[in-house]
Amino acid sequence: MKYTRNRSRQDASYVWAAVADAFALVIGTLVLTVVAVSMVPRAGDDAPPPGAEVMAEGKTAVSPERLARLELLEQALAGNIRAGEIQVLDGRIGILANVLFELNQAKLTPEGETIVASLAPPLLRYLGTCDDSVMVSGFTDDLTIHAGPFHDNWRLSLERALTVMRSLVRAGVPETRVFAAGFGEHRPITPNVDDESRAQNRRVEIVPIPKTRGTFP
Repeated sequence: MKYTRNRSRQDASYVWAAVADAFALVIGTLVLTVVAVSMVPRAGDDAPPPGAEVMAEGKTAVSPERLARLELLEQALAGNIRAGEIQVLDGRIGILANVLFELNQAKLTPEGETIVASLAPPLLRYLGTCDDSVMVSGFTDDLTIHAGPFHDNWRLSLERALTVMRSLVRAGVPETRVFAAGFGEHRPITPNVDDESRAQNRRVEIVPIPKTRGTFP
C-alpha cells in the first residue's frame, strides 16, 4: 500500500508537470503573436503630411498642393516677368545683379529698391498659404574683385543677399520667415566664358523653402 501511494504521487507530479509545460507553451505562443502583430506596419504610418515633399526612386517629388501654390506665385509675378525685371523657374525668382546694383556694390539702386519692394506682396500672399520660409541667395561671376568695399566674391554675394532680404522685410515680409546666403562664384548657372555669361551668373535668387520634418520650429 505504501508503494501505491508513492506511485500515485509520482503520477500526479507528471500530470501537473505536463499541464505546466502546456500552459507555458500557450502563453509563449500568445506573446509571439502579439509581438508579430505589433510589428506589422499600418497603412498611413509613414505617410508624409499633406503638402510635404516625398521621395520617389531617389528623386524629390513636389506635392500637387505645393505646385499649385508656386504656380499662383508665378502668376502674381507676371508683371515683373513681362517687364524683364525677373525670371521665374520652378518657384525660383532670379534677378540679374546689374538690375539691382552698381558694379561691385551691395546697395540697391532706386530701380532695384522698387523691384524688390514689388515682390513683397506676392511673397506675403504665398507665405500666408503655407509655413515656407524665403531664402535670398547672392551669386557672382568668377572674376577677382580689385576695387570696391569687398575683398572677395563671397562677401559681395552675401552682402547683396542681405540687402535684398532687408528690403523685403521693410516691405512687409516677416523677418522670421526670411534668411540670406551668399555663394560667391561657386554656383554658376552657365560657364563663365565671356561678358554675357558672367552677367547671367551675377544674380540674386529668391526661393520659397518648405519647412521639412525634423527641423526646429
